Amino acid sequence: MFQKAALVFFALISVVHGQLVGTYQTETHPNLSWQKCTKAGGCSAQSSGAVVLDSNWRWVHNKNGYTNCYTGNKWNATVCPDDKTCAANCALDGADYSGTYGISAGGNALTMKFITNNSNGKNIGSRVYLLASDTKYQMFKLLNQEFSFDVDVSQLPCGLNGALYFSAMDEDGGMARFATNKAGAKYGTGYCDSQCPRDIKFINGEANAEGWVSATNDANAGTGNYGTCCNEMDVWEANSISAAYTPHPCDNVQQTRCTGSACGGTGSTNRYGSTCDPDGCDFNSFRMGDKSLYGPGLTVNTKQKFTVVTQFITDSGTATGTLTEIRRLYVQNGKVIQNSKVNVPGMSASYDSITQQYCKDAKTAFGDTDSFSAHGGLAGILSESSKVPV
Repeated sequence: MFQKAALVFFALISVVHGQLVGTYQTETHPNLSWQKCTKAGGCSAQSSGAVVLDSNWRWVHNKNGYTNCYTGNKWNATVCPDDKTCAANCALDGADYSGTYGISAGGNALTMKFITNNSNGKNIGSRVYLLASDTKYQMFKLLNQEFSFDVDVSQLPCGLNGALYFSAMDEDGGMARFATNKAGAKYGTGYCDSQCPRDIKFINGEANAEGWVSATNDANAGTGNYGTCCNEMDVWEANSISAAYTPHPCDNVQQTRCTGSACGGTGSTNRYGSTCDPDGCDFNSFRMGDKSLYGPGLTVNTKQKFTVVTQFITDSGTATGTLTEIRRLYVQNGKVIQNSKVNVPGMSASYDSITQQYCKDAKTAFGDTDSFSAHGGLAGILSESSKVPV
């Protein structure tokens, strides 16, 4: 249920999060230009754009020194005896984007390395957001609009996920709603998605330290008592072998905090226990029966760069209408490539986009729980009355 969204670029895994602001490393956002286009006026460059690193990857230390508040996958019990005290004691610091995280931007191009060796060891993955200013995320109105980007996945093998998606985060990263959040969008705070993730270190201006359980299979991760939920529109989850786009609706119109089993999702006793749809309604050409569209040397040749186009179509053909279809196109070497048709028993062969009926039929054909429809379906993911997505 969101009409606007914050844009998220993701290259896997998470590390640390804090709410005060440190002074050890100056925060300098890499500039990233992009364009707004209309039929009448053509395209205009948005030169003020920049990206900011998600706070879950940042160094967080005690506010009066450099003692870690969180090391590996454990909280410092002295600095963080409880959630409120931890938020008051800990500061989130600036980032060395290229040196520590392998993130660089130039002109309209963003590069994110999966593994970056640095002076502190090794960083794996990252997540960044597009900024409108130094302190606010760029918000997007998607109804009756088209969103396009170029991508090179030639070096992204099977098993990895290069993602670009919209998330209904607060424009300022939660500073206005939560007085104890002093870092805000400038330091990448306020993340949420439809999985209601419980590995986020600070939520709603408080730590997530109480009840924290360190992961047994990940030296940097764990889960706390709380999760953070909001609408999610996965425009692109892909590597060089496979690709999907997936809307995930939620009941609430803005980011909310959940507790324990009420967060649902992976690791919960009830996957569908939250106010969000964790599964979504995806269109993956390979899963939908076409194994020739996407991949190395195929119709969309992932050995080369290409353009991904996503259209958000309404019933009235206006930005105030109801979302009825999400359509996918590709452009490569000057040629427009239509999305594949469905070839799955029990589903219409005419389907080549996401509609509400497509989603219902796909859930039935694959024997999946239809939590998508239960949380508002396609009309609920983007609506005039819903929360703006980043």
